[in-house]
Amino acid sequence: MAKLCENGICTPKGFQASGIHCGIRKNRTKKDLALIYSEVPCNAAATYTLNKVKGAPIAVTKQHLQDGKAQAIICNSGNANTCNANGVEIATQMCALCADALQLASEDIIVASTGVIGEPLSIDPFATHMEELVTKLSYEGGSDACEGIMTTDTFKKEFAVSFLLDGKECHIGGMAKGSGMIHPNMATMLAFLTSDVAISSEMLDEVVHEVVNDTFNMVSVDGDTSTNDMLCMLANGLAGNEVIQEKDAAYAVFKDALMDICTEISRHIAKDGEGASKLLTCQVVHGNDTMTAKKVAKSVITSSLFKAAMFGKDANWGRILCAIGYCDAQFDINCIDVTLQSAYGSMPVCVNGAGCGFDEERAVKLLSEDEIIIFIDMKQGDAKATAWGCDLTYDYVKINGDYRT
Repeated sequence: MAKLCENGICTPKGFQASGIHCGIRKNRTKKDLALIYSEVPCNAAATYTLNKVKGAPIAVTKQHLQDGKAQAIICNSGNANTCNANGVEIATQMCALCADALQLASEDIIVASTGVIGEPLSIDPFATHMEELVTKLSYEGGSDACEGIMTTDTFKKEFAVSFLLDGKECHIGGMAKGSGMIHPNMATMLAFLTSDVAISSEMLDEVVHEVVNDTFNMVSVDGDTSTNDMLCMLANGLAGNEVIQEKDAAYAVFKDALMDICTEISRHIAKDGEGASKLLTCQVVHGNDTMTAKKVAKSVITSSLFKAAMFGKDANWGRILCAIGYCDAQFDINCIDVTLQSAYGSMPVCVNGAGCGFDEERAVKLLSEDEIIIFIDMKQGDAKATAWGCDLTYDYVKINGDYRT
């Protein structure tokens, strides 16, 4: 069983990171450029946004990962490098500058960007500060790198887990950014994962997609799927386990560990949604199939009306039923029970698709906690799913009213 441990992206053997301010962001106190580097070549895998408009770095990264190999990740914040006529050229030049400084091939660099869409991006900040970025690489540089990819995030999302394979201690480290423009299907999130596990690129690609479908793709903050999302994972094999080349017991252990860290990151991304005051977790059980359970869970945490009710501490369970009812799946709404839960306690609000009566004052106290669970029992099968979101507050509008300016 995997256990959470200290540090983050640099916890696995052989990984270093750095983060600096290079001048993309006007605020000099905020880092805007990050680098993750493995001492040895890695097998690599990635998932990308489903938005038809994609940032230029995604096109370059897809090309570089055709062979399933990489050794470094460079990412800037403050500018998404999206919808720019020379975007691919800039992303390619970023890789070339980084590769020269690290003495690698450009094809071994993963590139990512996040920030404002449609703003011109100059290569000058990267050319001027690449030597500094590489010089500052260290085994303690994970937090600096994490800071370098943040936009409207209010705190860093960095975690690590340790576990055993073939008697060898293995690790997965991760960091992510994501606060607004987040919706299921690999939304506004950028997530980077490292591991010292030996695993083939084919199996790494399989496990990454399987885990992302049940974690990052189950997060929604505002219903907007971003243009630049990607999750990239590097595995360098330095833990010394036997190479995972099929879906065997070792694959299952690795998948469980990856699920643990991705779940933790996903929860914190939802909790740090723009302007959010509450983490909302929707747990669906006894669905007639997994896809139906997922659709129900995501429909509830995506509902703007429900999210606003949670901000107002209003146990308006009708909005939950409404969100369940309009999702694209077949089930009997008259079987469904809904219970609201928090650290304060638990309170049924709907039984068999109808209201069951509850104490409104107690409901306000229950919903005053900063983490709320919406527990939905469909009573129609064995499938289950979990989705994460946040409440909709005045601050969300304030943040996005002048995001660009």
